[in-house]
Amino acid sequence: MKKATLLILSLLLATTACADLKDAGRAIGTTTKDVTKEIGHATRDTTKAIGHASRDAVKSVKEDLTKDSE
Repeated sequence: MKKATLLILSLLLATTACADLKDAGRAIGTTTKDVTKEIGHATRDTTKAIGHASRDAVKSVKEDLTKDSE
């Protein structure tokens, strides 16, 4: 009887531990996905801002050179 009780108790604990590990893995995966998305969006926004600033600087230099040559 004791062996059967220990076996059932062991299986119950193992099942509970598996569910906890699965939940922890899901939480880590979701957090990783969210953080990666935020990093990607920040990178995109920064690159866009740099591109626009570069474009504006080139236009400004071009206008200055056009004015100087007239």
